[in-house]
Amino acid sequence: MKIYTKNGDSGKTSLMNGISVSKSDDRIELLGTIDELSSNIGLAKVIADQSLSDRLSKIQKELMQMMAGIADPRNLDYRFTKEEILALEEEIDHLEDSFPRAKEFVLYGGCEQSARLDVARAVARRAERRFRKVAQNYGADSKAMQYMNRLSDYLYVAARYADYKASSDPDEGMRQEVVKNVMKSMGR
Repeated sequence: MKIYTKNGDSGKTSLMNGISVSKSDDRIELLGTIDELSSNIGLAKVIADQSLSDRLSKIQKELMQMMAGIADPRNLDYRFTKEEILALEEEIDHLEDSFPRAKEFVLYGGCEQSARLDVARAVARRAERRFRKVAQNYGADSKAMQYMNRLSDYLYVAARYADYKASSDPDEGMRQEVVKNVMKSMGR
């Protein structure tokens, strides 16, 4: 089977339930944003330690479930549960208890891992806004929307934890010092 079908050449696509919609439909915009989010999580995953990599893989699978639920909202198999939200909250709590998190505004990009996680977090926030629009116009899984909100929180805390670990790593600290000295010599 070929990857291209030519069915979308007219600007239409189909949801899993067979309904044909415009590619600019709010649900398609949301699906594309979640796909972009999963891609950015993958980008963060490739440089993550094993523990974070495993968690990010689990999140990507949950995002696939979410996308299926958006594309086929009547299929209850794709609905999110309170347990999935609680598991993410427990992960956030565990991370927050692992380091002294700064309470002030953060300048993103403290290290490569945190920068990648922060990009994913920003996309998760956009997905959350698009989810609200879909919910207003078509209805949506309220637990999936809660999960998306917690996911952006998780990505934020994971990024701050990555910054903390990098600042504790002598090699990373040395790299950051070299960058600061180069910037200083350039008058910045």
